[in-house]
Amino acid sequence: MERWLALELASTVRHDGDSGVADDLASVEGVTRWVQAQAESLSGQVRIRELSVDEALRSEIVALRQAVRALFARAVSPAPPSPADARRLMPVEEALAYLNSVAARESVVPQLDWPSDGAPAVRLVSAEGDPAVRLLAALARAAVDFLSGPHRDRLRACSAPRCVRYFVKSHGRQEWCKPSCGNRARAARHYQRQRQATDGGPAAS
Repeated sequence: MERWLALELASTVRHDGDSGVADDLASVEGVTRWVQAQAESLSGQVRIRELSVDEALRSEIVALRQAVRALFARAVSPAPPSPADARRLMPVEEALAYLNSVAARESVVPQLDWPSDGAPAVRLVSAEGDPAVRLLAALARAAVDFLSGPHRDRLRACSAPRCVRYFVKSHGRQEWCKPSCGNRARAARHYQRQRQATDGGPAAS
């Protein structure tokens, strides 16, 4: 299954399984676990073993997530954004400026590799020594790549009750981020039809 680092960051705000919202980045320990889980996506960009997460880094990652979620809300417009932060979204211009400033913290240069027994390939090389800076810049660049790429047009906010996730639509009629959300949405619709029928009102289509 394809994964996008920007979407993984946005999805650290999620339904808690009850009636609230959980934040995977609410603590330094939570950020450490999340970063370690992204090791494959960050390979070649961040030396995770050298990274020490502290409160300052946690706060910066959370701020970057706020910017990404604000831009995700813009991407799905005019459809409703995720209800998790719909009432307190970062202004779009502020989100753009913040995302771009974080992406620019690390200078990278392209270098050509051309082994004698293979095809030429380009790799990006960084002189930045601080793994925290490299992490933040990598997350920001991932968001820039996602929002400027073809997947942006298929980005949706899950419409299931209580879900706060964004997802990339994989087929024409997809409304929900995962099957369990679809089951919950259908159950809610069924309950609403039953209630309207019991109350004598018109049933929802």
